[in-house]
Amino acid sequence: MQISSRFTIASHILVYVATYHREEKITSDVLAQSIQVNPVIIRNILGQLKKAGLIAVKRGQGGVSILPSYEDLSLLAVYQAVESVKNQELFSFHDNPNPACPVGRSIHSLLDDRLLAAQRAMEAELAQVSLADLLAQEMV
Repeated sequence: MQISSRFTIASHILVYVATYHREEKITSDVLAQSIQVNPVIIRNILGQLKKAGLIAVKRGQGGVSILPSYEDLSLLAVYQAVESVKNQELFSFHDNPNPACPVGRSIHSLLDDRLLAAQRAMEAELAQVSLADLLAQEMV
């Protein structure tokens, strides 16, 4: 299992917008060049960020703007906006472990709490980092 690249692309988008919004109109084509992905991928992620209330998008050459303050925009909010996590659970199990097998019968009790703790730790860490924190670091 691997988290998709939507989260890192969305983070890249937000850092780019925050850095260059005064210097240029930021469009999906501009972002696609920076990230080196197809503009359709950018437009899909922009739609998710907009739906979550994190950005405003003006059609055509209007550009992108960030709605919350940079201090209030956490990486957790970005993650939640673009990653589809089924039933709020990052880790998923195979559907039908064999109840006649001691391992199959016990696997949930062995892993469920530990995996939930790992997910919560990741979410807590993401909640502690804001867009302002990222912008405060020097870019190379």
